[in-house]
Order: sequence, then C-alpha cells, then structure tokens
Amino acid sequence: MIRKMTRNDLERIDELEQELFTSAWPKEEYIYEMEQNPFSNVYVVEEDGEIIGYFDYWILYEQAQIATIGTNKAYQKKGYGQMMLDYIIEDVNQNGCEVITLEVRVSNEKAIRLYEKNGFIKVNIRKNYYSDNHEDAYLMVKPLGGTSI
Repeated sequence: MIRKMTRNDLERIDELEQELFTSAWPKEEYIYEMEQNPFSNVYVVEEDGEIIGYFDYWILYEQAQIATIGTNKAYQKKGYGQMMLDYIIEDVNQNGCEVITLEVRVSNEKAIRLYEKNGFIKVNIRKNYYSDNHEDAYLMVKPLGGTSI
C-alpha cells in the first residue's frame, strides 16, 4: 500500500536512510518536505504494517523531479522500486508534466538500470555532486507527453 508519509513514520525512515544512503537525509529534511515544501509529494510503501520503501518527488509546474527513492534492502529486487516509479510517473503525467529529472550516483548501477528501463536517459554528469565522497551523479531525464491542465 502506498500512502502519504507522516511524522509517525520518521523513526523508521531515518533507520532506512542510514542503511541505504551514505549521505542520508536528516529527519528535519523530511519534516520540511512534508510540512513546508509546497511542491513535495512524500510517500511510504507499507506491507503488513511495515514500511519497506519511501519516495519524494516534486512537481514544479511543467516538470517533476525525483528527490529520493529507497527500498529496504530485504525487499529489493521484488518490484517495489518499479511500483514507486510507476506511481510517480502516473501522477506527474496526470499533472501535465513534460519531463521528470533525477540525479543518481554513477556507481548505483541497480538504480540506473531501473531508470533506463523506464525511459530515463543520461543527459549530463554533475561533478562532485555528493558531499560525503564527492562522487559524480548522472542527471537523468524522462520526457513525458505534457498536457495543459
């Protein structure tokens, strides 16, 4: 089940962030995303009451950006990443977006394969993008139809 993230989810989200990312977002960033960022859409994926994934994307008028997406390691390779990406793509299409962008570590081959399978293309490299180890990121873009609302 996909549902909106709440403050009650933040302890588990923080645990997952620490497990999944070397440059984890602090809880305060998620509070900002949920309560102050008017462009943000923050969700969790739950199975049997357990949060196994989460994602955040921004709809910025005619474009969307995936800010983060993560799946509990025990649930990876089971289709949850695809489910979250499908949800995002459907929503941004319904909102008339023309393009979705994201940044991904150049070393994150699993994520890159998922994005490419879904029509994202590498368009640029952001040098020293990640503050933890100065790794580069690919800027990836997925063109969409775009419609007027």
